[in-house]
This record gives sequence, structure tokens and C-alpha cells, in this order.
Amino acid sequence: QVQLVESGGGLVQPGGSLTLSCAASESIFNFYTMGWYRQAPGKQRELVALIISRGGRPNYADSVKGRFTISRDNAKNTVYLQMNNLKPEDTAVYYCNADRNHYSYWGQGTQVTVSS
Repeated sequence: QVQLVESGGGLVQPGGSLTLSCAASESIFNFYTMGWYRQAPGKQRELVALIISRGGRPNYADSVKGRFTISRDNAKNTVYLQMNNLKPEDTAVYYCNADRNHYSYWGQGTQVTVSS
């Protein structure tokens, strides 16, 4: 059973930074893509950032381009989301996702709240 465990969420002021981590229970090379999604209250879950496990340029939602960076540590089976210049509209539950053979695995989510 694949497990994805997120950490790093919390409360931050506008303009601040947070780094989210997603630790996978197996090698990230076993997945075609890994990424971060978020869901704000009353809204649909949306893609934030996506990385192809075996290479290629990451994809970002337009709303986070230039502020968020997705990266990975292959040795630790971990994917990160560095979030800078956070805005109140970034407030949401952030979910780690991994895709393999057209099946999606999800973490439990971590809350990010941007507020003064």
C-alpha cells in the first residue's frame, strides 16, 4: 500500500514562506508524476505544481508561478513544495499526489493558512 505523508503546513503571515514535504513509502521513480494540489473551502481541488519523476520541466498553476517551487530528493523519496510570498488566497489544504498506471494516490493533506 502506497503511503504519502505530508508535513510542513501551518499559519503564516502574508508575504511569508513555508516548505511542504511529502514522504513516499517507496521510490518516487515508481510513479509517473508527483505533485501538489490544494483545496480551499467551497472550491474544487486544483493542481498547484507537478513534476515528472524521470525528468522534464515542472508544471505550475498560473497563480503560483514565480512564487512556488517543486523539488525532490530521490534518496529520501520526498517531494517538496517551497512557497514564497504567500498570499491569503493560498489558504487551503494541500495534498500530495502520486500517479502510477493511471491510478492516483493521495496524502492526508496539510493545512496552510495565510493570515495576518
